[in-house]
Amino acid sequence: MPVITHIEDLRVLAKKRVPRMFYDYADSGSWTESTYRANEQDFQAIKLRQRVAVDMDGRSTATTMVGVPVAMPVAIAPTGLTGMQHADGEILAARAAERFGIPFTLSTMSICSIEDVAAHTKAPFWFQLYVMRDRDFIERLIDRAKAAGCGALVLTLDLQILGQRHKDLKNGLSAPPKLTLPNLLNLATKPRWCLGMLGTQRRGFGNIVGHVRGVADMSSLGAWTAQQFDPRLNWNDVEWIKKRWGGKLILKGIQDVEDARLAVETGADALIVSNHGGRQLDGAESSIRALPAIAAEVGSRIEVHMDGGIRSGQDVLKAVALGARGTYIGRAFLYGLGAMGEAGVSKALEIIHKELDLTMAFCGRKRIADVGPDILLPGTAPSC
Repeated sequence: MPVITHIEDLRVLAKKRVPRMFYDYADSGSWTESTYRANEQDFQAIKLRQRVAVDMDGRSTATTMVGVPVAMPVAIAPTGLTGMQHADGEILAARAAERFGIPFTLSTMSICSIEDVAAHTKAPFWFQLYVMRDRDFIERLIDRAKAAGCGALVLTLDLQILGQRHKDLKNGLSAPPKLTLPNLLNLATKPRWCLGMLGTQRRGFGNIVGHVRGVADMSSLGAWTAQQFDPRLNWNDVEWIKKRWGGKLILKGIQDVEDARLAVETGADALIVSNHGGRQLDGAESSIRALPAIAAEVGSRIEVHMDGGIRSGQDVLKAVALGARGTYIGRAFLYGLGAMGEAGVSKALEIIHKELDLTMAFCGRKRIADVGPDILLPGTAPSC
């Protein structure tokens, strides 16, 4: 086993162990992937101010996200097909997050169901909702999340239509994978993954199969999902979702200041500055560049979070310095999951936490609440 020191080590190992179509699903963007790359690259352009002879004893990365105590300002982002990176992936990631003391967010398009995750965790996890044309199903899905004790509903607003993801199209992405000759040859090189999948019954979309009229198995699911993402979704729909849910509501997919103002008007508890990991509108601004203007405009009226491109604890600290009250990691935890299962997710969280703690100290800060834009080198960070 190689020595794991940073998230890139986990990515390299995951690429070796996860079947190509599922690794590519996690590690790719839409069209030319320019926004996917910018999410990461724009973090690297931001430089930090090192401070010395400052008392660094007694540091703490603890804070809150929508009132929930967290060990660091990080939550696990909702990611589809997590259970295809590793058998029972959503359950394993939720347990690792719970043990570490941060929120786990389950995707509507998960492999393990809401009920599966609830049965294997004690702390309330969060649930991410996609709005489908079948509103009866959506209402029942919200009710299932309530029954499972989910602590917050994360409503994704930027997937009314699906972005064109070339790698997924070329790979013929499906869950479980279609048994074509190229797929079989690739699976033959991934024995650990195959053994894990043989040991679980969770290989389809657990929140959907068996819960939608006319969708009883994977063969009927494809036609249903192709027609279900609702292009009519608009701000008026947030009201009935908020009323049906009745709990903490987080709006995901905000990239524009005007949309941030509209998000505030809904009465939501938080918004997430996000471009869907560069998987929707290619050519959109990176999340870290969009963050400062949105935080400056609405940060006093709603909790501002962000995701996109975070691969280290330094990235987390930079996001906090630019106005984020919380951040979300998607690919970083997926690399850990694909590489080493539950232990890999724990390792990813440990790496990010250590990097966050050490960088905060080098910048002369002892508490997350004391971190602001003055820890950044002037002229290197995006401004309002």
